[in-house]
Amino acid sequence: MSAARPLAVHRLGRIGYADALALQERLLEARCEQRIGDTLLLLEHDPVITLGRGARQEHVLQSREALALQGVELFESGRGGDVTYHGPGQLVAYPIIDLNPDRRDVRRYVAGLEEVMIRMAAGYGLRAQRIAGLNGAWIEDRKIGAVGVRIRRWVTMHGFAFNATTRLSAFELIVPCGIPDKRVTSLQHELQRDIPMGEVERAAIAAFAGVFDARPEEDASLPEP
Repeated sequence: MSAARPLAVHRLGRIGYADALALQERLLEARCEQRIGDTLLLLEHDPVITLGRGARQEHVLQSREALALQGVELFESGRGGDVTYHGPGQLVAYPIIDLNPDRRDVRRYVAGLEEVMIRMAAGYGLRAQRIAGLNGAWIEDRKIGAVGVRIRRWVTMHGFAFNATTRLSAFELIVPCGIPDKRVTSLQHELQRDIPMGEVERAAIAAFAGVFDARPEEDASLPEP
């Protein structure tokens, strides 16, 4: 059994999508060049609808102008997948990790991210699962977490979004992940109580470390550009 890899964890709080994407790109390049080790970013986004590489424009149900009036940005992302919403109360995790040499399997990696969310839900007494043919983590037919990744030279970016106290009505602006007959849920909705985001972050760190055999090391400072 291989030794656990160090994992630098950064809790960034609330950050705009464009700023987070630029940070990911910078860290991915640094990871590819072996200037930094494996890194995990945990954050919340300002309200934004993102379009993955497989997105269909008709899955966004309002115009860019109408969304802007509601304070919701529309952003074309380089991740896989269709359309999703990010906003306050949703924990977004962006792993910048090297899958070399023995983890070079995209399906295995995506399944690992799903397993992280399944374990997070289990920690709250909720039975989450996968649904064949669909990605993410589900409680019955309700999606609690989405996955969308991009991999360059076997180093990862983007990741997963897990609904903690997310305003679920925001998902009515889109066809979530392009699936019209499924609903979206959150920890708050399922448990009918407020959930502190710091608690969800701790659950994510523990679950990620367990699934990916990592040794988390929290550090308030990010590498310089």
